[in-house]
Amino acid sequence: MTVFYPNGQPYKKENTTFEKKTGSEIVYGHRGMTLEEDLNVTNRYYIETDRAVIYKKPTPIQIVHVDYPKRSAAKITEAYFRKASTTDYNGIYRGKYIDFEAKETTHENYIPLKNFHAHQVEHMKRIKRHGGIGFIIVKFSQSSDTYLLESDFLASFWDASLSGGRKSIPKRFFHEHGHLIPQSYLPRIDYLRIVNQVFF
Repeated sequence: MTVFYPNGQPYKKENTTFEKKTGSEIVYGHRGMTLEEDLNVTNRYYIETDRAVIYKKPTPIQIVHVDYPKRSAAKITEAYFRKASTTDYNGIYRGKYIDFEAKETTHENYIPLKNFHAHQVEHMKRIKRHGGIGFIIVKFSQSSDTYLLESDFLASFWDASLSGGRKSIPKRFFHEHGHLIPQSYLPRIDYLRIVNQVFF
């Protein structure tokens, strides 16, 4: 099946290689893992250890063409990813609704605001108004530094950009106002440790 992004480019799954070594050799278990993969593994760990119930929302797909090789079988041969209506992840932790967006940036010192969408910012504002917990998780790929930043800060930068303000959030702002997330084997990105410190 061929799946396309909204810009028409075909979707290609990243080839992630896992290396397992034994004895005195080093284990490179998740070298090259994307932020999304790391978060999905972390969330599975949270569920399996009964710490929280948080899932990645599925990306909606628009089916374009279906083949019927048999009367009783249908095969999707062409489809497009549609733009997600809210954020990447949501769930519940310690009785509170959690909702967050996760982004990676290849820029060493900032993340462009164009990586986010107006509907996502508005969604996170609603979450905050209704007593939920909203934030973004941003990974700076060159250093692998991964930060949690409350959604209020994203909203402030977003609103300021609409009035001629800067079009990005500098890494130094994450360093000063965000929270560096510890990384380990399991959980890989222990963002709930930060959630405990910031929201509880």
